Amino acid sequence: MFTVSGRTVGSVTATPDVEILVIGAGQAGLSVGYHLRRLGLRPEQDFLIVDHAPAAGGAWQFRWPSLTLSTVNRVHDLPGMSFEETLPDGSENAQAATAVPHYFELYEKRFDLRVHRPVSVSVVCDRATDATCPDAEVDGLLHSEVRPVSLDHTDPSVVKPVVDSDIRSRGLINATGTWDKPFIPFYRGADTFAGRQLHAHDYNTAGEFAGKHVVVVGGGITAIQLLDEISRVADTTWVTRREPVFRDSKFGPEAGRAAVAMVEDRVRRGLPPGSVVSVTGLPEDDRVRAARARGVLDRKPMFDHIEPGGIRWADGTFQAADVILWATGFRSSLDHLAPLRLRGPGGGITMTGQLATQVAADPRIHLLGYGPSASTIGANRAGRAAAVELTKYLGLHTV
Repeated sequence: MFTVSGRTVGSVTATPDVEILVIGAGQAGLSVGYHLRRLGLRPEQDFLIVDHAPAAGGAWQFRWPSLTLSTVNRVHDLPGMSFEETLPDGSENAQAATAVPHYFELYEKRFDLRVHRPVSVSVVCDRATDATCPDAEVDGLLHSEVRPVSLDHTDPSVVKPVVDSDIRSRGLINATGTWDKPFIPFYRGADTFAGRQLHAHDYNTAGEFAGKHVVVVGGGITAIQLLDEISRVADTTWVTRREPVFRDSKFGPEAGRAAVAMVEDRVRRGLPPGSVVSVTGLPEDDRVRAARARGVLDRKPMFDHIEPGGIRWADGTFQAADVILWATGFRSSLDHLAPLRLRGPGGGITMTGQLATQVAADPRIHLLGYGPSASTIGANRAGRAAAVELTKYLGLHTV
């Protein structure tokens, strides 16, 4: 017997496939796997990591080619193995989409994490009580419906199922991050725009915009990086909702912890999480100073609406545009958890636990990549906290 959201749940009446299912093998998922192993749990027996990507590397493998180790904000080490030891000399300009996945691949092998991929979790259902599963047999377990992802859409047999279609577990650690949920805000007239619209998620190279006028929307680090690149081959207009805040001081560990704490406070109160980056400010580095000197960082407030030929502000000012690039961030990828009804009336999920990774309404579930663990600043520590707390809650024997 155990308690979930104030209700007593009957004993588990079926044998789980694994004690703990980990969804996602990015920074947070690999950190969880490392700590579960340190606690004495065995991969593919006591816990299982599934990942929908075709290869190791999390979201890093999908980043644009111009994002290099010299331009990326920072790559934080995974526990037990440094990123630097996997890099050859002179790799400062190596593509992040190559170097980081290589690091993750070596990490998975060193610690024998046995990630199953490509496997997509379509939905997670709770069979704890008659109330949570009125149309199915109550067995006290979480059921995750999964399907193998074909790497060749013309031949589904290319990828064979590596796990059953329904994984039963006593606990769940969701580490799906945000990359699969690019966010584009609604603006009147967007559907009438005659040019091209894309999210930073789908950006490739600046060359495809040569000779055009590109409106870059967003006030984060990604917006600045892409604005700098595109402005070298095209005319640009930069618009943001708020006046950007630049910082010329070094962003050290203490500042990072303070930023994470601000986001953590929101999710503990059940509010939708803000971005960790939104409270850190924009780094004033040499590239930013050079872009400002070129007049690229002439920020304008958000426009009122979009027209077929461009954007228009409330005062009537019009800017013709060929492309609108939305660098407007991401949302937590949690659609597959919808049947669990974790969200409150305001849209947030109330979190608890040492580092706010545990769902207050259901301690069997931990969310990494939600709130304070949505950046690499908080992912590693959150991975350890989730592993320790969940194994303790489930009463698993650990070393």
